[in-house]
Amino acid sequence: MPDEDATADPADGGPVPAGLLAVDLGLRTGFASFAPDGAVRRVGSSNLGSRDRLRRAIPGVVTQYGPVSVLVVEGDRTLAAPWIAQAERRGAAGIEVAPETWRALLLHPRERRDGRRAKAAADPLARTTLEVLGGVRPTSLRHDAAEAVLIGLWALVHLGWLPQLPAALDPRRR
Repeated sequence: MPDEDATADPADGGPVPAGLLAVDLGLRTGFASFAPDGAVRRVGSSNLGSRDRLRRAIPGVVTQYGPVSVLVVEGDRTLAAPWIAQAERRGAAGIEVAPETWRALLLHPRERRDGRRAKAAADPLARTTLEVLGGVRPTSLRHDAAEAVLIGLWALVHLGWLPQLPAALDPRRR
């Protein structure tokens, strides 16, 4: 299960509407869940140690970060299939996105010249995203969780849950 996270509770204590779960795949995996209005519900990461442990953890992670109507994954393609299958078993849409796709929307060209620069740019942009979208504000943010926040931001815009990229997050305006 995730070893570093923050959670936003629904204000009225009623049922939580299904939202979006973004996952940055790897043995160290980042997670970010979003409400339908774009507010960040939960952010975390976990070092699952092996591919087998990661596969076994999928149902629990989706439950812990749910309810989910859309699951978006980025990273190791061999690890993506079980995540997508888990989403579909739960009646959710599964989307796989390449890092180049979400980075093209969110990062300056100079920030995406290579993976090292993109990862360095992800942390401050993810922190700004958390401030702009509202919801949780984790005290620490590992690079995999930061990338999950940005994958989720891309998905919110891509799916039309956010009508446009907020100005403070648009690389053409910052």
